[in-house]
Order: sequence, then structure tokens, then C-alpha cells
Amino acid sequence: MKTVKKLGICMDHANANLIEFSDEPKTTTTISLDFDNQDKDQTLQRSESEMHNKQQQKQHAYYKKLSAVIKDFSEVVLFGPTNAKSELFNSLRQNHQFDRINIAVINADKMTDKQQHDFVREYFKKVDIKIL
Repeated sequence: MKTVKKLGICMDHANANLIEFSDEPKTTTTISLDFDNQDKDQTLQRSESEMHNKQQQKQHAYYKKLSAVIKDFSEVVLFGPTNAKSELFNSLRQNHQFDRINIAVINADKMTDKQQHDFVREYFKKVDIKIL
């Protein structure tokens, strides 16, 4: 029998906190967008179009990092206050590699680390009850 690996990702356009669901306490792993104000200022001095293109490239790389992590899980919940979770979800759905992964998208307010861990634990407990 295959072990079901579950992951919660609280994300916005700049940071994603990855929380693996299990019985034992897990630490939060963070993946961040590599586009800071200095990058923005340097590219904006050249042209706004170039800044926009560079920001899109960095955003794509950020989603690609998250995708590389997600592919190792069976169930994933994406949550957070912005539409970044929906953008990532749409990107994942275009790639058939993720067809067998159960991915949920939930709107949520900004949360502390503890609230994020509680959210992931409660979400997967509810999902497990519905499956039984």
C-alpha cells in the first residue's frame, strides 16, 4: 500500500511556507521569490517593460521550485491571502505530471506559523473523515 504524503502550502506572490502533514511536528520550509527591491530599481531605470519581464521570469522560477516539491506528494492544499495559489494551481493543471495529485485551493487570511500548522492539520483531518 502506497503511503499518502500530504503537504500544505501557505503562499503569496513572494513567499511560500511548506508544511508537511504528519503525526510528528514538522518545521516550516520557506521558498521565496528571488526578486527584491534592488532588482526592481535596477531594471526599472532601464525600462518598465524590462522590469515586468524580469519579474515574470522570477515568478515562473518561483512556481517551478514549488512544483518540484509538490510532485513528491499525493495531496496538497494551497492556501493564503492572495491569488498566487490560484496562479500556481492553474500552472500545475497545465502539466499532466500533476494529474494524479489531489490539489485543493482555499482562500485564507494572513496567518502566524502556528495558525498555518493548525490549518493544515485541521484541513487534512477533515479530508480524511470525508474519505472514510
